[in-house]
Amino acid sequence: MKFAAKAFALLLVLLAAEMASAQSGYPNRPVKILVGFTPGTAPDLVARMLADRFAEVWGTAFVVEDVPGAGSNIATERVAKAAADGYTLLMGGNSSLVINPSLYETLPFDPLRDFAPISQVFIAANVLAVPIEVPVKTVAELVALARAAPGKLSYGHAGVGTSQHLGAELFKYMAHLDIASVPYRGTTALMPDLLANRVSMSFANIVNVLPLAREGKLRALAITSIKRSPLAPDLPTMAESGFLGFEAVPWFGLVAPIGTPQGVLDKLHDETVKALATPAMRKKFDELGLEAVGNTPAEFTEVIRRETPEWAKVIKDAGIKLGN
Repeated sequence: MKFAAKAFALLLVLLAAEMASAQSGYPNRPVKILVGFTPGTAPDLVARMLADRFAEVWGTAFVVEDVPGAGSNIATERVAKAAADGYTLLMGGNSSLVINPSLYETLPFDPLRDFAPISQVFIAANVLAVPIEVPVKTVAELVALARAAPGKLSYGHAGVGTSQHLGAELFKYMAHLDIASVPYRGTTALMPDLLANRVSMSFANIVNVLPLAREGKLRALAITSIKRSPLAPDLPTMAESGFLGFEAVPWFGLVAPIGTPQGVLDKLHDETVKALATPAMRKKFDELGLEAVGNTPAEFTEVIRRETPEWAKVIKDAGIKLGN
């Protein structure tokens, strides 16, 4: 019995040493970062910035893979079911980690049970924009136009369950409007139709809207954050435009499958926070209109826990429910 106990203890020591060695050697092969949206969107751009930084620091390839669809549920499910070894990560947003559990009858993953949060990375804002052919210059004028023609106007959004979708539905609910929903596979996919006036409006990401608005190709009416953006200080918030308490902003952060070794999570967290603090990264974020975060795994987890019931109430009050 003593021999068996010693052998078992030795086995545990060897396993622990092997795990420690694997963690200290991480990463020693390419790492994938999945994004549930199309190329050119804010999460895709930021994921590529971090991937470049990680590759430079660790000398190993970090590959960004865009897997849009189902409000980013497809990408999220793939990571939830991936091996918990740190070689498959998700740039996950509040759409799949906070909003979708209240939108869908069932999901193939549980945000709190299936993922190990690494760090919240950035917060963005959406902008309510219309084609230049739509004869409105303010949110109030858009509301009047929609009420004068019930069911005639439409809004494009980046996918069911995204903050763009929920922002538009919240707008419809608060203003008592009849506007048709037109889903797309990401913001970049809807922009050509918005520019061509094939959809009447969109709560699209500031990264995609602002350059086009500055060129006079779109008309920006309001921003969905609580405060005005320093990038567009003359653009009023939705709250200032008559919708008190309106806020619909996307955020994104890195998560790994639950069970990923703590040493690997620690390395990823530390390097993410360092990357977000560099002047070069901060400059790029400012240019894109993004707010860097870089919080702890515990703080990130608390954000998910806190916001889930908040968005559940919005979804319930607006009467939104989706099947699978």
